[in-house]
Amino acid sequence: MNDAVVRSLLRDQRPDLLDRPLTLVANGWDNATFRLGGDLAVRLPRRAEAVPLILHEQAYLPDIARRSPVAVPVPVHAGQPTSDFPWPWSLVRWVTGTAAADVSAADRGPAAEGLADFLRCLHVPAGTGVPVNPFRGVPLTDRDTVVVERLRDRGRYPQAAALGVVWDQALAADAWDGPPMMLHGDLHPGNVLLTDSGSLAGVIDFGDVGAGDPAVDLAVGWLMFDAGARRRFQAALGPAVESDTSVRALGWALLLSTAMVSNSDDNPRMFAVGGFGIRQVLGG
Repeated sequence: MNDAVVRSLLRDQRPDLLDRPLTLVANGWDNATFRLGGDLAVRLPRRAEAVPLILHEQAYLPDIARRSPVAVPVPVHAGQPTSDFPWPWSLVRWVTGTAAADVSAADRGPAAEGLADFLRCLHVPAGTGVPVNPFRGVPLTDRDTVVVERLRDRGRYPQAAALGVVWDQALAADAWDGPPMMLHGDLHPGNVLLTDSGSLAGVIDFGDVGAGDPAVDLAVGWLMFDAGARRRFQAALGPAVESDTSVRALGWALLLSTAMVSNSDDNPRMFAVGGFGIRQVLGG
C-alpha cells in the first residue's frame, strides 16, 4: 500500500481533500491506515479477507459513536472500488491519543473507570443481522482445541500447567445465556488510546465488531491493567461482571494472550502485550 494509491482514490472520490498531507501510520495484516491532515484517516483493506471488516465498521460504527463516551473512528465516507484499488475503503475521523500498549502498566491505570464506562455503553443487545465472529465472543468450548495446542509448547509456556488449570475453570463456567451483545471483539492495549494524563481518549480498530458474549471484551482487564487498576475497572463495570462472566473473561484473557505470544515473533509490541496478559492471568 502506498501514497499513490490513496491519492488516486481521493482524486476520484474526494478531490476536496487532495491537498491535505498524507502519512502512513499503520500497515497491519488486514488494513493500512493513513492519516489525512489533522482530523481524518484513510483505512484500506490489504487483502480480500479484510473487506468484510471495513464493511462492518461502516455499518456499525456510526451507532456505536452515538453511544460512546469517548472518540471512535467513525466513518465519514464509504469509499468505492476503482480500477486502481479493487475493494471498499473508508475515510474516518482521526482519534488522537497514545496507544496504551506504548506506556507502562502503571500509566494505564487512570483509564480504568473510563474504559469500563465505554464498555457499559457499547454492550447493548445486538440488532438483527449483526455478524457473529467465529473467533470472538463465541462459547469458550469452541476455542478449546487451539488453546490446548498452544499450551503444548512448553518452551513458550513454561507455566502451561497453571495456565491449563485456569483454562479448565473458564470452560466450566456457565455459558453466556443473555442476548448477543454488541462487541468490539479486539480490545487490547494497542487499540485503546490515552490522553497525556493517562485517562481514556478513544478506542480504535473495530474490524472485529460483532455480536456475542461480552466476556471477550472484558478480558481487556487482564490485558491492560495490573491487579489494582483491574479491581477498579471491574468495580466500575458493576453488575456486568457477575461471577461466571468474570471467569469467562479470564479465560478470554488467556486465549487472547496466548494468541499474541504464539503469533507475534515479528511484532515485539504485541508479544509484550501477550506476555503481560499471561502474567496477569496467572496472578488472578
